[in-house]
Amino acid sequence: MTDLPVVLDQVSVAIGGRPILRDVDLTVHAGDMVTLLGPNGSGKSTLVRALTGLLPLARGSVRLFGTPIEDFSAWHRLGFVPQRSTATGGVPATVREVVASGRVGRRRLLRPTSAADRRAIESALDVVGLSDRASYGVSQLSGGQQQRVLIARALAGEPDLLVLDEPTAGVDLPNQQALADALRRLKQRGATIVLVAHEIGPMMPLIDRTVVMRDGWVAYDGPPLTQEVASHTHHPHDHDLPGGHDHAPHVSSPFDWERRSRP
Repeated sequence: MTDLPVVLDQVSVAIGGRPILRDVDLTVHAGDMVTLLGPNGSGKSTLVRALTGLLPLARGSVRLFGTPIEDFSAWHRLGFVPQRSTATGGVPATVREVVASGRVGRRRLLRPTSAADRRAIESALDVVGLSDRASYGVSQLSGGQQQRVLIARALAGEPDLLVLDEPTAGVDLPNQQALADALRRLKQRGATIVLVAHEIGPMMPLIDRTVVMRDGWVAYDGPPLTQEVASHTHHPHDHDLPGGHDHAPHVSSPFDWERRSRP
């Protein structure tokens, strides 16, 4: 795979007329784990929603694996784990059923589950350490375990790029360690990971690069920083945001779960 997994060029995003991202440049190389840090409201989650096609751009461009996002169709190459939410959305389901839904992008409509599907599902459960709870109802699991179910769902699609939005927020230390172990195994397989982090914790040894967001700008992009050091990174821009944001058409994405039909 020679094309860069992620390239953002001068990306700006406004929501309700309010600028959130301001001329952001970001390149992610294959096999790297990049963590996005910054205070609440700095634009971290907006950035990952823009690069997964969930938000329109005011200006700039996003390329995934060398393809402009408006032309990108290989969504099975991208796995997305949203901010903390229940794994079922209130619908009764087992852990295996939720994880199996991650194979939808790999199967033709109404096609029965194949041997390859089953292997991918079992592998994803193994990576997140939930093989022994596959038949449990998701509602029986702790919040941290439910986060791991969502990660397994994304992994079941066998993505080349995994984007996670604050997967450790509100998660206890044992589950943070389990998440770190899962991401370590993914890195060993050559996956590219973009992680929005509120707490780094056990994931620190896995990070190849840190990007710190402040007020919608990239304030730092370089070698790994701890959360404590990142909190003291200075804002490099003192000028006001230029006016005039024209919104581009919305780019549809398979990760807009509210608009997708259930498998």
